[in-house]
Amino acid sequence: METRNYRFETRQIHAGLNPDEPTGSRGIAIWPTAAYRFRSCDHAARLFDLSEAGNIYTRLQNPTTAAFEERIAALYGAVGALAVSSGMSAILVTTLSLAAAGDNIVVSPYLYGGTHNLLRTTLRRLGIDCRMAASEQAADFEPLIDDRTRMIYAESMGNPTCTVPDLEALGEVARRRDVPLVVDNTFGAAGYLCNPFEWGANIVVDSATKWINGHGTTLGGVIVDGGNYDWSNGKFPQIDGPSEGYHGLNLYETFGNAAFVVKCRVDGLRDLGCAPSPFDSYLMLIGLETLSLRVRHEVESARKLAEYCRRHPKVRNVSYVGFDTHPSHDNARKYYRFGASAIFTIELEGTLESTVRFVESLHLAANMTMIGDSITVVTHPASTTHKQLSDEDLAAAGVTPTMLRISLGLENVDDLIDDFEQAFTHVE
Repeated sequence: METRNYRFETRQIHAGLNPDEPTGSRGIAIWPTAAYRFRSCDHAARLFDLSEAGNIYTRLQNPTTAAFEERIAALYGAVGALAVSSGMSAILVTTLSLAAAGDNIVVSPYLYGGTHNLLRTTLRRLGIDCRMAASEQAADFEPLIDDRTRMIYAESMGNPTCTVPDLEALGEVARRRDVPLVVDNTFGAAGYLCNPFEWGANIVVDSATKWINGHGTTLGGVIVDGGNYDWSNGKFPQIDGPSEGYHGLNLYETFGNAAFVVKCRVDGLRDLGCAPSPFDSYLMLIGLETLSLRVRHEVESARKLAEYCRRHPKVRNVSYVGFDTHPSHDNARKYYRFGASAIFTIELEGTLESTVRFVESLHLAANMTMIGDSITVVTHPASTTHKQLSDEDLAAAGVTPTMLRISLGLENVDDLIDDFEQAFTHVE
């Protein structure tokens, strides 16, 4: 079904939903198959040399997953999307599709802890240099770029500080230096709150585990190709050049502006194997149907809970982009629908020990590392998501011992306020 002219709320339901002719089923089928029968040996050969589209093996593609990918691409207005097994897989496949040993990437300092470790530690062992900007300001990225830079990387809202970079300024730097801009848009909720392609991004990655799924029931990630980068500049011979894995096939000449997402599929999934299961893709499709409704409720609840925390005497600081005191307030108003997200952080008065006591006294809000769930989650980053960082890196990322990251769920916010109130009685 062609959904290009429909609005987001309609596309999140109808994109990728092609009625099943034999059965008339309203729902999308789950195809629990590892492999697919070929019509002939010649048919198989055409599939394997990429001269004909079709299903080969579920590590590469699956009909249920294809519907999920179609819906994601439609929500972003992109040329294509690729579903993978986790958000970290999306970052890994994207990076390895762009950079190789001897290359470098330039990244924001405000990153999720797992991303920080992947880019700064694991990729270094593969010979890829990660250069971290001093701040989220575009002016701090540009001096780090040279002729071996293969991507600029930032989060549309930093985890957990909620720092929002100037995406348009980063896009201008990327165009000027002819380097693709990759944005982790997990907090942007599949383009509903923020669509980085509108501001100059070339590639988007999301942890679909979060708001896309929305119910904490499965893991997944997506890579989205805006189709707006010219791969023929000589920097990416693995995309615009003879492919070693496909007998010299040039992906850019063959697939045009969708060459990057094809590269991620035919090389990334083939070689790294980080494919989602059909059932996971089905759960993502179900989650997407209510994304805008869920996110709107969560954003409204986040504001109310942040207001309560700002007035509480046992809270030292509230970092919420919806408040005009937040350094990223203006950028959030520019790039995010409603000027905010469903996440904020607080720093408590007291010590690490009293902060832990508060978290462990909560009854309704869950002590987990999850965000974007239907359950409200309170996370202590210093002992969980960012525990592997050094004290210096923690300070650079804005993570303190008494900081808590709060991700709003679908509960009644007044019940959450009551839960916080009783938990504060356990903090001296």
